[in-house]
Amino acid sequence: MTVATITSAPSLPTSNTDVVTSTFSFVDYVVFVLLLVLSLAIGLYHACRGWGQHTIGQLLLADRKMGCFPVALSLLATFQSAVALLGVPSEIYRFGTQYWFLGCSYFLGLLIPAHIFIPVFYRLHLTSAYEYLELRFNKAVRVCGTLTFIFQMVIYMGVVLYAPSLALNAVTGFDLWLSVLTLGLVCAVYTALGGLKAVIWTDVFQTLVMFLGQLAVIIVGAAKVGGLARVWEVASQHGYISGIELDPDPFVRHTFWTLAFGGVFMMLSLYGVNQAQVQRYLSARTEKAAVLSCYAVFPCQQVALCMGCLIGLVMFVYYKENPMSSQQIQAAPDQFVLYFVMDLLKDLPGLPGLFVACLFSGSLSTISSAFNSLATVTMEDLIRPWFPGFSEVQATRLSKIIAFGYGLLCLGMAYVSSQMGPVLQAAISIFGMVGGPLLGLFCLGMFFPCANPAGAIVGLLSGLIMAFWIGIGSLVTNISSGVASSPPNVSSFSLPSNLTAVTMTTLMPLTTLSTPTGLQRFYSLSYLWYSAHNSTTVIVVGLAVSLLTGGMRGRTLNPRTIYPVVPKLLALLPSCCQNRLPCRSYSQDLPMDTTVLPEKMDNGILWDSRDKQVQEGSVHQGNSPTFVLQETSL
Repeated sequence: MTVATITSAPSLPTSNTDVVTSTFSFVDYVVFVLLLVLSLAIGLYHACRGWGQHTIGQLLLADRKMGCFPVALSLLATFQSAVALLGVPSEIYRFGTQYWFLGCSYFLGLLIPAHIFIPVFYRLHLTSAYEYLELRFNKAVRVCGTLTFIFQMVIYMGVVLYAPSLALNAVTGFDLWLSVLTLGLVCAVYTALGGLKAVIWTDVFQTLVMFLGQLAVIIVGAAKVGGLARVWEVASQHGYISGIELDPDPFVRHTFWTLAFGGVFMMLSLYGVNQAQVQRYLSARTEKAAVLSCYAVFPCQQVALCMGCLIGLVMFVYYKENPMSSQQIQAAPDQFVLYFVMDLLKDLPGLPGLFVACLFSGSLSTISSAFNSLATVTMEDLIRPWFPGFSEVQATRLSKIIAFGYGLLCLGMAYVSSQMGPVLQAAISIFGMVGGPLLGLFCLGMFFPCANPAGAIVGLLSGLIMAFWIGIGSLVTNISSGVASSPPNVSSFSLPSNLTAVTMTTLMPLTTLSTPTGLQRFYSLSYLWYSAHNSTTVIVVGLAVSLLTGGMRGRTLNPRTIYPVVPKLLALLPSCCQNRLPCRSYSQDLPMDTTVLPEKMDNGILWDSRDKQVQEGSVHQGNSPTFVLQETSL
């Protein structure tokens, strides 16, 4: 059954009363400061533990000894930013629960990384995800991928720090630059000194704070409007409980297909190939623990999405019965939730501080992950390959300096974001634009053995050009038409969170636009299809260029960098069908070259492309040592 989705914002109750901006009580400040102190204390604890004995492996990968539970919560926290915590309830309040169907994409969006990307990355014993690109293609492709990722994350860091601070300042009067400076420095200190282990354990603490803050709002809000049953009843009466919209049109902003399948590609770009997430998989003590942590994210993501939806519904019912102030009516959508929380919890000292701590926990976890991942790719992809003579002590010290340097750069980007005005939306959208081409680059290498370095570079550039053409073209078209926030696409845009679609521009009356034609129609592609469209562009162009330039002829293909899709699918068939088809086993479809680089030894054991334990015997050809592998059964 299909139920029409909400196409316009709810009518805002008006009031002549002008409510004075809410302010924090002493208890609220204590709760908020306690969050910062505890986060810093966890980071400094791991920094001081074993002081002077840290290695580069401990700093960047937590010595590959993390368990399933902390890795899972860190995976969740990395992209559960404060912008997501503000954006999802605002989306539900304005347009109904259609956005909830994004949760359907979580299944494939996490199952595919667990069974395809994690095994490949983990068995290659990588530190940086972009090291894979050198093993599969060459160093030039690795550098291109790394620089693209750095550009993506640097733009993202300043925005994700500045935007929530700006919303908080507008609603509560909390000093804007004090909050920006405090968060930036706290993140930079514990990330630089404590490394990935400090980041993961602070993520665990901050995730619990995020859940607690959201839960407090849901409980108090539902109690004030008569319970969750009444919330659901009122929302249903006003058509806010959306059914399954099966319109296949990719230019419609939110439909079931757009959310459930377009969202899969967005999830893959975040949880499959993004360095911030791959680094957490690689920090797990075993491959099984890494896979289980990816599985554990699924229910956590569903809970987080449902909590955001419930806050949006409670907010809708609350303002059906209570008038808004003139400040709230004129506020930007990203400020709705903060106004609601300050209005709802004003008589309960400490709870507004808890929710603000919840928001800034999102910022802390997201930004610290960005610092750490940027320090890792800079060190492993841009410095160590050119300066292999660095000692362990020098590399460790330099990694800490790089992480802290990115912290200072984040503060600078926050200032730049404050000066960008309408271009702020473009800056945030860049994250979504770049994620798709990077996903396409990894898929090109992993699933297509014929792809070569020339195809990879040309494909990546084509994907980036296509991404910026559609993204920036959509933004410019709507700005030139004088519409800052309107359906079908740019009223919400892709943020660097798998849970977010939120407008950062000033709320304007939503009007029904005439059906776009020509390039305007092309620019109205739903933001959730951006990643799918751009990654497909990379694959198609990359394959075409690879075939025109001779494929992998004359080049050595490392079989451990390939995931054989066709043999895996054929292996699912019954034996009688396999015997009738010209299908071969996984090992038969791979080249017989089982050479393994010395640095890919895992706990003293080398593994060949068929996941069988091998023994090593060292021989030398010229000045370069290689390994002759002899199979032994497990």
